[in-house]
Amino acid sequence: MVAAGRLSAAEAEDLALTMVPVSEELAAPEMAVRAAVRVLTETGWDPARIGLVAHGWTYHQGHDFWSPAHYIAHQLGASEALPLGVQQMSNAGAAALGIAAEKLIADPGIDAALVTTADRFALPGFDRWSADYGVVYGDAGTAALLRRQEPDGRARGAGALLLRSLAFVTDASFEEMYRGRDDFSPAPLSHGGHVDVKRPKKAYLEMRGGTDEFRRAAAQCVDRVLRLALSEAEVEAGDPRIVCVALPRLSDSVLDLMYRPVLDGVVKGEVLALRESSGHLGAGDLLANLEYIAASGSLQSGDLALVIGGGGGFTWSCAVVEAV
Repeated sequence: MVAAGRLSAAEAEDLALTMVPVSEELAAPEMAVRAAVRVLTETGWDPARIGLVAHGWTYHQGHDFWSPAHYIAHQLGASEALPLGVQQMSNAGAAALGIAAEKLIADPGIDAALVTTADRFALPGFDRWSADYGVVYGDAGTAALLRRQEPDGRARGAGALLLRSLAFVTDASFEEMYRGRDDFSPAPLSHGGHVDVKRPKKAYLEMRGGTDEFRRAAAQCVDRVLRLALSEAEVEAGDPRIVCVALPRLSDSVLDLMYRPVLDGVVKGEVLALRESSGHLGAGDLLANLEYIAASGSLQSGDLALVIGGGGGFTWSCAVVEAV
């Protein structure tokens, strides 16, 4: 991309990528189904025993007036599940996970919930390389199976993670950043025929006189959601069991804007930026980061990890998980 003139050398260094996954054939919900099949196969869980399928996304799912969550449930044979679509921009995966956790708590009649995300950022509607500032978008499907704890308080299955807490903090005043000066449109892609995130962001920053206001508010929200998640998990920020903190799969400039300054000197675990071979996965960063942590073998039984997320609007999230 640098050689082709699509990225400058400075942009490439900031993005810190070596590759980005691109789906040439599979639509977004088809990738979600593949991820879900892998999860169900590895856990041996019967899809007929899934009570909820919560699917999150940020961009076009292949059809204009249609429910991808129902498609996913149909393809998997999750005949008893309530399919639910979740949209909260890049935080949709975390939001879907939160809805699934609350459903399991509130409804003793279901045994498990499936959470999926999927996005495919394909031309002509979305240019993954130039649509946004400090972000290159990768195509992926993710999935997680959420089940109840055993009576002894542990989770089930090899490589399972225990969800100790999941917290959210919102500042809805920043929804304007993705709207800018644009009028409300009657149909998708009415503003130029393709997604241009830079246009409304540029207009917003011109109206607000730069990034200072957002930088301060965002850092405060990230700090709040981090401390709220730790409090709900009954874990201190300096707990030596915290092995790592995984951040959204964004560029250094974005991570330095609102995430890394908050963590500096607060949490002792290794800070992970796992974007090198993926870029930003739309709604999928949080689940992809959880999968990486579960599969990496870096956590021993009792160790903790934090996974932080965020999405335009803005809502930030933080999950605390424990290896079992």
